Amino acid sequence: MTGSDGGLTPDVRAAGDATFVVRRSTLASRIFGGVALVAIVVLVLLPTFAEASTKFKMVELLTLIAIAQMWNLLAGFAGVVSVGQQAFVGLGAYGMIVFVNNQGFNLYLSVVISAVAAMIVSVPMGLVAFQLRGSYFAIGTWVLAEVCSLVMINNTSVGGGSGASIQVTDYDLATRQDATYWFALVAGVGAIVVSYLVLRSRLGLRMQAIRDNEEGARGLGTNVYRTRFAIWTIAAFWTAFAGATFYLGQIRVQPTGSFSVVQWTAPIIFIVVIGGIGTIEGPVIGAVLYYLFREQFKNQVTWYTITLGVIAIVVALVLQKGVWGIIRSRTGLDLFPVRRRLVVETSEP
Repeated sequence: MTGSDGGLTPDVRAAGDATFVVRRSTLASRIFGGVALVAIVVLVLLPTFAEASTKFKMVELLTLIAIAQMWNLLAGFAGVVSVGQQAFVGLGAYGMIVFVNNQGFNLYLSVVISAVAAMIVSVPMGLVAFQLRGSYFAIGTWVLAEVCSLVMINNTSVGGGSGASIQVTDYDLATRQDATYWFALVAGVGAIVVSYLVLRSRLGLRMQAIRDNEEGARGLGTNVYRTRFAIWTIAAFWTAFAGATFYLGQIRVQPTGSFSVVQWTAPIIFIVVIGGIGTIEGPVIGAVLYYLFREQFKNQVTWYTITLGVIAIVVALVLQKGVWGIIRSRTGLDLFPVRRRLVVETSEP
């Protein structure tokens, strides 16, 4: 028997008293779920007791987590390696300039509208990028990001090459800081939840099948192009949302920063690889480790760059599964189980 999601229904029975049940959750995941809910409540209440500097740091960390999760959803689960995700960070940021400064929209509403606009722009970008494959796709996305940057540099209505500041004079500073933090919390936690829900859906099954064996998935009737394109647009929306949120706190937007592969995509790739590509837990761990490492070496740029490169090489050669990949392979721990497990239950006599 099969359920509506294509898997075995939980009440399928074999001969005798044995019952075969399809499960996903584990004891560890259920315990973690309770701990995570408590942690989220604490994070929601953080502005009531934290200093402004702490909120600022959390905004940056949550932004990194959000963008890393989306890149991981693309590369780690759908097999789509993009080096141009900074395009959507920049589009989200410049959307704020357009909708707030030029159109007079509400500051906070503009965060969401900017993300929607970036997702719409991602459609024609995807139509171009998905004509390429492999390394050509990666380079093509980078070129598209550079095109977006050049468009903004040559557009005087958004400040041109020198950029522009988001008009926030009508909004109280303390309220804006708190709102920026809560938007970042939605971006970070929401990216994790979205990734988990997508991976538990039919779309998630298709994208993982494509990643593992594209020809096999195609042979079973999976539309590879539509599946990857759907993930592309989802990642575009959430990356732009995180980018708009980050620059809501920064206020100043410049094309050299918001569309920078060095500032955004390169660190994000490092975060995902270090934490564990193809896992939901990996980008979170990687973002925390990267942020702590960067804070430690923030006044030593040369040593920071050298050490970052050495760590990346070591991980690529020795710890290819990343931190969480190693932990999971040795302990079997899975905090976000998305795979179906067939469990045999026997009734007591």
